[in-house]
Amino acid sequence: MGSGYLILAGAIMLFSWLVSSRLKSKFELYSKLQLQNGMSGREIAEKMLADNGIYDVRVISTPGQLTDHYNPADKTVNLSEAVYNHRNAAAAAVAAHECGHAVQHAIGYEWLTMRSALVPIVSVASNYVQWILLAGILMIRTFPQLLLVGIIIFAATTLFTIITLPVEYDASNRALAWLENKRMLTQQEQAGAKDALKWAARTYVVAAIGSIATLLYYISIYSGSRRN
Repeated sequence: MGSGYLILAGAIMLFSWLVSSRLKSKFELYSKLQLQNGMSGREIAEKMLADNGIYDVRVISTPGQLTDHYNPADKTVNLSEAVYNHRNAAAAAVAAHECGHAVQHAIGYEWLTMRSALVPIVSVASNYVQWILLAGILMIRTFPQLLLVGIIIFAATTLFTIITLPVEYDASNRALAWLENKRMLTQQEQAGAKDALKWAARTYVVAAIGSIATLLYYISIYSGSRRN
């Protein structure tokens, strides 16, 4: 792979670990900030959906930690057990954020539509792209077209990480605006929810930067082979 790739991969992994660690510590901190309104993550989510006129989306519990997500296929807001049952600022932030995606789906938010269209492609591509890229590098002198194929496939996954950014930031903005406008949280709780979502969003920024940097690295290898 070369020393350049190892340095790049190492830097990206370190940065990703730092952001993930910070995110975990933030959620642990705000999980101790109990809501004065006494509402659970499930109750927060159900109220936000109702306030936005959405009645065909179910709020369900899903196993694991930080496994929260919105599934547009079956219209479910999936909240991890810690978020679904708990009554703290972190749970409120996550529950409202995932409902933000449900609102996006209901209004046909274009970035979410584009991301959803890429999901099947990325799901298949992610299983094979690394092997194709590796084979392409090993065969760069005899069959450089294979690396080009890998680059094109990897570009699709990179595009997915880029499109994810406006989707995630918009969902957080919708969540925070609703929490504030409906006076769901105290000033301290609102600040905690905002800080938690800020760090959650940064994990997607790191993923996008890492994917772009890796894509450029493979492109440089292919370009170098064409010049030689």
